[in-house]
Amino acid sequence: MSQKLVIRNIGLLLSGKMEAPILEADCLIAVDGKISAIGYEKDMDGEGATSVINAHGVTLAPGLIDSHVHPVIGDYTPRQQQINWIDSTLHGGVTTMISAGEVHLPGRPKDVVGLKALAIASQRWYENFRPSGMKVLAGAPILEEGMVEADFKDLADAGVKLLGEVGLGTVKDGKTARQMVDWARKYGIQSTIHTGGPSVPGSSLIDADMVLETGTDVIGHINGGHSALPDDQIMCLCESCTAGLEIVHNGNQRAAMLTLNTARELKQMDRIILGTDGPAGSGVQPLGILRMVAMLSSLGDIPAEIAFCFANGNTSRQRELDTGLIEVGYAADFVLMDQAQHAPGKNILESVELGNLPGIGMTIIDGVVTSHRSRNTPPATRIPEVVL
Repeated sequence: MSQKLVIRNIGLLLSGKMEAPILEADCLIAVDGKISAIGYEKDMDGEGATSVINAHGVTLAPGLIDSHVHPVIGDYTPRQQQINWIDSTLHGGVTTMISAGEVHLPGRPKDVVGLKALAIASQRWYENFRPSGMKVLAGAPILEEGMVEADFKDLADAGVKLLGEVGLGTVKDGKTARQMVDWARKYGIQSTIHTGGPSVPGSSLIDADMVLETGTDVIGHINGGHSALPDDQIMCLCESCTAGLEIVHNGNQRAAMLTLNTARELKQMDRIILGTDGPAGSGVQPLGILRMVAMLSSLGDIPAEIAFCFANGNTSRQRELDTGLIEVGYAADFVLMDQAQHAPGKNILESVELGNLPGIGMTIIDGVVTSHRSRNTPPATRIPEVVL
């Protein structure tokens, strides 16, 4: 039997699309986990619904996407000896996480056979197990010396679609990294590069020259993870390629603003995507993506509806995902939120533009409610209600 979800009385519908961030609609229908109709309730067919949510006038947006995490196994990170960090992040409105490498696994294998085995296993266990419903796109091998083209074909054939941060392994020179990135791209594997100073003992500086020579699809934490490159190198990266510009919570926030301003001047803000780069030495940031949205909007003078696109639609397009946009056929992954109680601002958008976090009232993944009122955000003024 088909599952039909109807969400009605939506007060504000954010699309995730920078070119049209606000949709004229108050109702959304999803069938079997995919968006099937968007519009006004009076014009839509809500008959046969198996689930109905009254949004009570709150804002609905595509679920947020964390473009840069380092998971290990299940909902546990040995980096900070913390459990349920993924569940906590769900309560921050994030419905999809993208691994930049499972680097915090104790004893992480660095031989070619072992690193391939780890990547394939990681891809499988997060495909088979979603902590609290969260989509974790994992299995991101770290490049090590000795890998050959056939290894990338093997990984792709096994379902691996991501490379971990280039530069975290033994491959440190741009020429070798470029060859491996090209092999990965040939087999449909997307790549990200570490950018900036060393993140932990044993890692290395990756400067603008190596980033450009390597030619990855995403410039990982362009604002540093933690230490950023000099301003001229950040501006050079923005100006000299078309790769995704990933800004992270666990980085240099001044460099984040420089990246935003440079992308705006280039009229290329569609390249900006957001991540937390956690778990890391800074810990876990359940509200990290929301905090980045509020920071970039308030300090960067960016309309909140555009800033939210950095956290869902831009990443969807950059990463070629079926989530992160309100569009027929896309996954029914949503965050329902409202202005926080007693927060300044006339509405949720103005409140975010003043630097305030919204209150999360519900998350939905593949058309199924995965969390109700957030235990981590400030309380929302209004909350949605499951009525069927």
